[in-house]
Amino acid sequence: MPVVIELGPAASRFVAPRVSPLAELCACLHALQTPGHHPASRRWADAVRQDAEPTLLDRAAALSPLWGAFRARYLLPLSANGERELAEEIGEITALPREEFTGMTAQALLGKNTPPPEEALRDPGRFLARLRQHAEDRFTLGARLLSDPEGLRETLTEFLHLAGEQWFGAEWERLAGPLGSEVRGRFQEHRQDGAAVLAGFPTARVLTDPPRVEFEKLYQARVPLSGTPCLLVPSLHVNPHVAIKHYPGFPIVVQYPVRGGDGAGPPSLDVVRERLKVLHEPLRVDLCRTLLREAMTTTELATQYRMTPPQMSRHLRRLRESGLVVTHRRGARVHYQLDQEAVRNLGADLLAALHR
Repeated sequence: MPVVIELGPAASRFVAPRVSPLAELCACLHALQTPGHHPASRRWADAVRQDAEPTLLDRAAALSPLWGAFRARYLLPLSANGERELAEEIGEITALPREEFTGMTAQALLGKNTPPPEEALRDPGRFLARLRQHAEDRFTLGARLLSDPEGLRETLTEFLHLAGEQWFGAEWERLAGPLGSEVRGRFQEHRQDGAAVLAGFPTARVLTDPPRVEFEKLYQARVPLSGTPCLLVPSLHVNPHVAIKHYPGFPIVVQYPVRGGDGAGPPSLDVVRERLKVLHEPLRVDLCRTLLREAMTTTELATQYRMTPPQMSRHLRRLRESGLVVTHRRGARVHYQLDQEAVRNLGADLLAALHR
């Protein structure tokens, strides 16, 4: 099921990369609750669990549905007016009109964009019954939202300030530089490619009739990029997910993964599927074993496997195009070698792609 961003006239004018400490903090909090899905965040999560006050961990667990798989919209940038400090972004949650805070919270608890929040909240009993079917912690937050929305907002913002101070300060100092570099690089890509820069993210593809970008997600939505800002927010802790959030009257936000600060996100499900398909052929598995031990040319491999060079070349091309082998030149000869990291990560990458 796709999430579709419709590219209207002059769409590139509305796309802007942006660093967000609040979005990264909430990606960290999501990883804290689901550490098995986020191996890149395990170091941070383990350190927090070891050193944190138990009462603060309990508060994190109680609020965790708000930064679950369907994150509350206010936990990503609410405005397109330049970068903010963490305290300023939390302040924007405090300043939200009650109706918007309630609607965004209801969306997160239900885990879907439809029905619209005002419709979902029209029948409180049905709303709570749906939440109880999900999980008891969602029901508890939903009951609090209906009875005391301002109290829930105060509980949330107070917790975010505490988590930012006690758990996230040193981590943000480590991440701010690499994420800032990613944003500067993304600005350059945007100047060259316009709104098509969105196609560079995992699970995304650009289609031309009508112009749009589709993201492969577990829910369906359609949002026009026409007069609405679209903020591209890089993250090291959101990996392996791509978070796409939209709410009427607020910017579209795409929070996308970067790996180790080098800007290389995890492969898409299509890439992982292609790698598995390539390895379905037993001969290519044998070639991987050979190329693990030493780099070889097409002719050398053809001789070893008693094939013609063109026959061998076809197999090597499939391995190379899927990213399982790399090439390097020695004089006039091209040598092939197994990309051990790509093979080592294949299982993790498959799991990551399925989680998106």
